[in-house]
Amino acid sequence: MPDQNPLNWRDGCVPVSTRFDDPYYSLDNGLAETRHVFLAGNALPDRFRDGFHIAELGFGTGLNLLAALHLWRSSGQTGTLHFTTFEAFPLPAADMIRAQSAFPEVVQIAAELAPYWRDGSTDVSLADLRFRLIPGDARTSLPAWTQKADAWFLDGFSPAKNPELWEPDLLKQVAEHTCPGGTAATYSAAGHVRRALQAAGLEVTRIPGYGRKRHMTAARKGAADLLPHGKPCPDDQ
Repeated sequence: MPDQNPLNWRDGCVPVSTRFDDPYYSLDNGLAETRHVFLAGNALPDRFRDGFHIAELGFGTGLNLLAALHLWRSSGQTGTLHFTTFEAFPLPAADMIRAQSAFPEVVQIAAELAPYWRDGSTDVSLADLRFRLIPGDARTSLPAWTQKADAWFLDGFSPAKNPELWEPDLLKQVAEHTCPGGTAATYSAAGHVRRALQAAGLEVTRIPGYGRKRHMTAARKGAADLLPHGKPCPDDQ
């Protein structure tokens, strides 16, 4: 994968994008953040089933994939997890592998997938995983995608620094590419993000965030009372 997004390493272990001046995951604990925001925020593993499809805006270091596959396996789920991610600036394999090595709980899965990153693969097939990375601007590639997801990980950089991944038209595409009853979660609680998800037809709730973030956002394509751990979001200022 081309080096289009050079990094700085904070404290030698947390990758920070120099393009967006933003870390790829929480400075406190990236894996714990992923589990809180994207896994619990999408009510996983309770909703897992054979063929469950996760889609993601912003692949980054690949940590969300590792966490999802780890949960799939540790929960005893059988069958195949489908995971599709949209990434405009894929990281070089060496940087992905270095970032993933900071999390011992997923080190075995990281080692299993590392050869694919070194080969520059954008498609991975394991006994329990079908993974695809779709490179390029999601504003172009997502409308052309012909599938729908059961759960979305909205994991671009901060909306203030990477507004392209939070535009209303793109979030509308997220909603249109969500199965009935499907969900989405993001660390962001920005009012314009929540309003765009609501305008796209999703039921939106603001729930406790991870670490120093007071709030995050979860959404569902369906009834608000089915949203995980939350309540309908009040009108934003």
